[in-house]
Amino acid sequence: MRAHIVNFMIETAHIWGHSRRFNAYAQYFERTFGERVQKTTIDAGFTCPNRDGKVARGGCTYCNNDAFNPSYNDPKKPVIQQIQEGMEFHANRYRRAGKFLAYFQAYSNTYAPLEELKRLYGPALEMENVVGLVIGTRSDCMDEEKLQYFAEISKTHYVILEYGIESTYDKTLKRINRGHDFQNVVDMIHLTKSYGVKTGGHMIFGLPGESRDEMMEQVHVLNQLPLNNIKFHQLQIIKGTAMAKEYRNNPENFELFGMEEYIGFMVRFLEQLNPSFVVERFAGEVPPRFLVSQAWGNLRNDQILQSIERELESQNTRQGKFFSKS
Repeated sequence: MRAHIVNFMIETAHIWGHSRRFNAYAQYFERTFGERVQKTTIDAGFTCPNRDGKVARGGCTYCNNDAFNPSYNDPKKPVIQQIQEGMEFHANRYRRAGKFLAYFQAYSNTYAPLEELKRLYGPALEMENVVGLVIGTRSDCMDEEKLQYFAEISKTHYVILEYGIESTYDKTLKRINRGHDFQNVVDMIHLTKSYGVKTGGHMIFGLPGESRDEMMEQVHVLNQLPLNNIKFHQLQIIKGTAMAKEYRNNPENFELFGMEEYIGFMVRFLEQLNPSFVVERFAGEVPPRFLVSQAWGNLRNDQILQSIERELESQNTRQGKFFSKS
């Protein structure tokens, strides 16, 4: 047994530079910057094209940004104030955090003319200890003019564009009122990569209409994308959303993950996942007051992460163990 452990540590150290069983976000940034880097979130007052009528109205059926916005995020506050308050919050919570990424999180943070984006991003990049930008957006809210701007910033700062993928199935994207198809995501991720800008992706497991096998099959599609980072969330039904109404009226349409099932699912998914993808998170965390669906005993993300890592160790497996480039 000890020989297996030693061999495993040598193998993962060769792949990622550490002995954890997946390509971990925290260690990735420690390698990149030489110290802990913390994201501080910003609500810059954006909306989305599937909210304002450009492509649809009502937004994605699962979405209520209030459920994950920290208390210091308020679009009425200037960006710099939100960053400063976020730095203070994280300095108390994570005392080792010395560098920060300005995370423009709420809604679609490139859904505006380029000059307006520059007025928001520019001051953030000038702040001391801000080493880059994380920008959450949609594939249909990006164009080559903006990509040229981000490519220029990338020469001096860390920049990653996080695209909401959510599902690789067009039937699901239509059902959740996403407003674009999967090919739109594929094309934009490839275009972003061609400009030398880092790409991230966000996936939700448990969306209605998808079987467990269909969810698992998505790993092979994702593996073909030029992603740097990826996030996984389990579906949670949030108050005030169209999906909450659908859940109340037709609960039989939903097959939500239990915690133990989800941990097992994620381990199997990880085994097939491209080992070059940096995994940022495995699960979403929503304050219980926002939840319509039952929480997992109010477990925090770090506890779910620990459970997944214990299961990986128990099964002596890792991210990419069964990865195939074909």
